[in-house]
Amino acid sequence: METKYVYLFNEGDANMRNLLGGKGANLAEMSKLGMPVPNGFTITTEACNKYYDDGEVISDEIQAQIMEYLEKLEEETGKKFGDQENPLLVSVRSGARASMPGMMDTILNLGINDVVANTIAEKSGNERFAYDSYRRFIQMFADVVKGLSKKRFEEIIDEVKAERGIKDDLELTADDMKTLVEKFKEFYRSELGEDFPTDPKTQMMEAIEAVFRSWNNERAIYYRRMNDIPSNWGTAVNVQMMVFGNMGEDCGTGVAFTRNPATGENKLYGEFLMNAQGEDVVAGVRTPKKIDQLKEVSPTAYDQFVEICSKLENHYKNMQDMEFTIENGKLFMLQTRNGKRTAQAALKIACDMVDEGLISTDEALMMVEPQQLDSLLHPTFAKEALEAAEVITSALPASPGAGCGQIVFTAEEAKEEADKGKKVILVRLETSPEDIEGMAVSQGILTVRGGMTSHAAVVARGMGACCVSGAGDIEMNEEEGSFKVNGKTFKRGDWISIDGSTGNVYGEAIETVPAEISGDFERFMEWADKRRRLKVRTNADTPKDAKQAVDFGAEGIGLVRTEHMFFEGDKIKAIREMIVAKNDDQMQAALDKLEPMQQKDFEGIYEAMEERPVTIRYLDPPLHEFVPTNPEDIKELANEMNISEAELNQVISNLHEVNPMMGHRGSRLDVSNPGIAKMQTAAVIKAALNVNKKHPEWNIEPEIMLPLIGDLAELKYVKKLVTETADAILKEAGSDMKYHVGTMIEVPRAALLADEIAEEAEFFSFGTNDLTQLTFGFSRDDAGKFLPQYYAAKIYENDPFARLDQNGVGKLIEMAANLGRKTRPDMKLGVCGEHGGDPASIEFVDKVGLNYVSCSPFRVPIARLAAAQATIKNEKA
Repeated sequence: METKYVYLFNEGDANMRNLLGGKGANLAEMSKLGMPVPNGFTITTEACNKYYDDGEVISDEIQAQIMEYLEKLEEETGKKFGDQENPLLVSVRSGARASMPGMMDTILNLGINDVVANTIAEKSGNERFAYDSYRRFIQMFADVVKGLSKKRFEEIIDEVKAERGIKDDLELTADDMKTLVEKFKEFYRSELGEDFPTDPKTQMMEAIEAVFRSWNNERAIYYRRMNDIPSNWGTAVNVQMMVFGNMGEDCGTGVAFTRNPATGENKLYGEFLMNAQGEDVVAGVRTPKKIDQLKEVSPTAYDQFVEICSKLENHYKNMQDMEFTIENGKLFMLQTRNGKRTAQAALKIACDMVDEGLISTDEALMMVEPQQLDSLLHPTFAKEALEAAEVITSALPASPGAGCGQIVFTAEEAKEEADKGKKVILVRLETSPEDIEGMAVSQGILTVRGGMTSHAAVVARGMGACCVSGAGDIEMNEEEGSFKVNGKTFKRGDWISIDGSTGNVYGEAIETVPAEISGDFERFMEWADKRRRLKVRTNADTPKDAKQAVDFGAEGIGLVRTEHMFFEGDKIKAIREMIVAKNDDQMQAALDKLEPMQQKDFEGIYEAMEERPVTIRYLDPPLHEFVPTNPEDIKELANEMNISEAELNQVISNLHEVNPMMGHRGSRLDVSNPGIAKMQTAAVIKAALNVNKKHPEWNIEPEIMLPLIGDLAELKYVKKLVTETADAILKEAGSDMKYHVGTMIEVPRAALLADEIAEEAEFFSFGTNDLTQLTFGFSRDDAGKFLPQYYAAKIYENDPFARLDQNGVGKLIEMAANLGRKTRPDMKLGVCGEHGGDPASIEFVDKVGLNYVSCSPFRVPIARLAAAQATIKNEKA
C-alpha cells in the first residue's frame, strides 16, 4: 500500500503531531473546531526523512501526491495556480513536531508571476498591493530557496526610496513596487545566471525542497541540540492558501498570546499592523499597535479573535501563541501553538491555571521546562541597558547569569582586585583547578577554550557563577595584559559584561539586577517535591555552597570533592610538602598538618547540612595538579619547601604522566600512599563525632566514597585502611556512630563486576563524567575540538558530557545497578556527575530505579522539577 505523505487540513487533528508537525496538527485541529483557517495541506515529517534518505531529492511518488493535493486545494478554494481569472497564491511554511521559532524557513505569496500580478491588480483594484506581494515573494524566494543576500534586497529598496526622496516603505507607490520587482529580478539574474521562475508549480516544488533543507541549517541544528530534539524527527511542510493583510486599510496582520509571555498576567497580549503582511510585525520596519487597539480599528474581527483565543486556551489547556490575518475585515487564523514564555511567566501561568480549574497540578508540572528555572536563580542584566549594548563576540552559554566587571587575566589578579572591592571578570585561555579561588571571587569567567562541560563551566555552575566558554574569536596576549576580538583591543582593567544564559559578551559595563523569585516558585516546587520519587542531593565542597543548595531544596550532598579544599591558603602548602616528602616521616608530618584542616572543613559542611546525608569522596586528581608549572612559582615554592629548584623540578618531572586522566589518581593514590586515606578517614570521623556531640539531636552517619575503583581486591585494600582507622577512632571515643563505605562507579570494568564490588561497597555513586570519558575513550577537555564535526556528520546528536549517553553509558549504569542490588538488595544508588542536573538524564535515572541524583547547587531546583516530570512520564509509560 502506498504511503500517504500529504494530508488536507480537514484530514488531520492534534493527535497527529509526530506526522504533521506542530503547526500542521494545530491547523488541522483548528479546522476541526470550525475556526476560520485558510484551506491547505501538510506534507508529512516522513516525507522530509525520505527526502534525506533519498539523497536530498523529493521522490516522484511524493511529488505526485503534492500535485494531487494541490488540485484538491484548488477545488476547495475555487482558485487555480497561475490562473488569469482567479489565481491561487499560497504560503509554504515549516512545522516540526517541537516548536522551533525562527529556526526554519517560510515563503509567502508563492504562485505569483507577471501575469498573476496583473490579474490580482485588476481584480483587487489595488495595483500597489499586487506588486508589493510580488516583490516580497521574489525577495523571500531568492533568500530562502537560493541563498541570495537579504541585505542587498533591502539596499535596493533604500536606493529606490532615496531616488524618490522618501523614508517610509508605505510611501512607495504602485510604480515604485513595479520598479522593485524588475530590479529584484535583475539582481536574481545577475547572481544566478538564470531568470526568476515564473511557473507556479516549479516555484512550489523548489520552495518545499528549501523548507526540507532548512531542517538542517546551522541555526536549526544548534537549536535542536540545545533543546534535545532528535534530527530524525524531520519537519513537515504546510502549504496554505494566502490571505492578505496588505490589500488595504481594512486588512491587517498580527501576533498575539492568550496571556502575557513575560509576566504571565491573564490578559491578551500582542501586536498588529493594518495594511501589512506577517513579516512586517516581527521585522520592526513599522511600529505595531497593541492588540487591544484592534477593537477600535476592526471591532467585529477583534470580538471574534477574543472568542477564538478563549476557545483555544481552554481546548489546549495552555497559553497560546497565535498568528492571524484580517482580509477585507474578515479574520483568518494562521497558526496556534503553546507559547514560549519566561520562567516567571511559566510559573504564574501554571499556578493560575490550576487555580482556575483548567489543569491539574501534574499538568502544571509538565508545562514548565526545568531549564527555565535557571533564570530565576541568577542575576540578570537590566533589559533596557542590554538592548542598547553591543555584542563583541558570542560563545557557549556555559553557566547562566549576568556578570559585569573589569578584566583580569589570572586568579591571583582576581583575588587582589576583589580584595580592593572591585568587580572583575576572569578571562583565561582555559581554567585549571588552581584558578578556583580567583573564579570564586569573580563576577564571571570567560574562556577562549573549552566547552559546556569544561573545567570552567563545571566549576562555575557549581558556584552559581556565570561563565561563557569557548570564545575562539578572542586572541589572547596575556604578557601584555590584553585580548583582541573582531578588531577591538581590550586591556586589563577595561569593563566587559558576559551573559552566561546566551553566551553573549559585551565590551562595556551593563547594569545587573538581582533575580526575582515570586511566591509561585515555592508553591510550584512543593508540587514537584510531592510527585518525585528521586531524591535530589548537591555537589558541594564548602559550607557556603552547601547552605546555598539547602536553600534551593537539596536533601543531602552526593559529592564532596576533597581536592577542591586543598587549593586554599595553607592547605596547598601542606599538600605540596606531602608531595615533595623524601621519607615517611616527612610525609606523615605533612599529613598531620592537613588532617585538622580537613576536619575543620568537614565540620563546616556537616553543620551546614544539619544531619542531611553527606558523601565525601577521597582525593581523586593526579598529584601534578597541585604543583606549579611557572618557573617563578617553582622558585618560590622551592624556597618555601627549603629544597633546591633542581630537586623540585625533578619531583614535578616524576609526576608527569602521558595520560593523567587514566593515570595515578583516585584510589590508586591510596594504594601507593596509604597515609592519605588514613588521614582523610581520621578527618571525616572526628568531624562527624564533634558535630554529633555539639548537636545531640542529630545523628550524622558519614558516607565515605572511594573513587576510580576497578577491582574488588583494590576496593578491599583501600576499604581496610578506612575501616581500621575509623574503628580505632570510634573505639577510643567510646562511640557507636555508624559510617558507610561505598565507591564511585567510573571505570567500565567496575560496572561489569558490580555484583562482586557490591560485596564490599555499601553504596554506588555513578561518576558519569569519568564513566563517559572511559566508555567513549576520549577526554572531555579535548572533545570540544572534534565533537562539532561529529554533530555536523550526524554521528552524535548531543554532547555526551552534557546529556547522558543512554545507549552506552546508560546500559553500563543499568547493568551495574541490577548487579549491585542482586548482591545487596537494599543498596543505595546515585549519580553525581554533571548529568545529575540534566532533565533527559534524570528521566533515564528515574526509569532505571536509582535513589538520587546529585548536581551543583544552582541546578537543584531544575533537578527537583525534572525528577517530578520523570515520575509522571514513567508512570504513564
